[in-house]
Amino acid sequence: MPRIERDGVGIYYEVHGEGAPLLLTHGYSSTSAMWHGQVDALAKDHRLILWDMRGHGQSDYPDDPGAYSEALTVGDMAAILDATGTERAIIGGLSLGGYMSLAFHRAHPQAACALLIIDTGPGFKKDDAREAWNARAFGTADRLDREGLDVLKSATRERATASHRNARGLALAARGMLTQRDARVIESLPDINVPSLIVVGADDTPFLAASDYMAAKIPGAQKVVIPAAGHAVNIDQPQAFVDAVLAFLKNLPQELA
Repeated sequence: MPRIERDGVGIYYEVHGEGAPLLLTHGYSSTSAMWHGQVDALAKDHRLILWDMRGHGQSDYPDDPGAYSEALTVGDMAAILDATGTERAIIGGLSLGGYMSLAFHRAHPQAACALLIIDTGPGFKKDDAREAWNARAFGTADRLDREGLDVLKSATRERATASHRNARGLALAARGMLTQRDARVIESLPDINVPSLIVVGADDTPFLAASDYMAAKIPGAQKVVIPAAGHAVNIDQPQAFVDAVLAFLKNLPQELA
């Protein structure tokens, strides 16, 4: 079981296939297993790297609240690329994983050769909108502290089926990683100069406007709306999702694909 150690925190990852590297990050309270239905298709011509964020799945669940942050998550992604001998990769993810992919590009633009942003929001420019988002994240954390992992049973499919060792790591991740501190990621969108694909489920109402915004702000970005799909678009409509992603990957410049 491949792992890296980051200041005493073990981070789980797995690698499938050979070819141009593609790093995919799961959403909050899901795990790398949410991508397993797409492994065969995506790893056919790519080296697919999946991983579990800290506080999730098979990675460690540190007790220190300071061990959970956007910066540490982006650092975990960079460390996994380093551990797999990857200098540049296609960087993508769903929901929080997509946001972290945007944050990764902002911090390491030279390491991201393309972006795959799925059912994601880019953050908030206005403080009141950010504070409302953070209040919901803190509410999720409080529920996890009170009710444990049962909270996820009523969540979207990629979360309801996820396997976690305890709820405390998820609560700490909600407070430290799901919350947002500033507008740096959303303000970086016009500076993205790599091929970018934005995918959103037609029924994922909270993220439709965000997807339109990113498509307008990221130069040259492509957007695909998947019919009859919600937030877990790759699980709701796996074939349509794979078709959209493979079309994007096949059209990348040869040195990237």
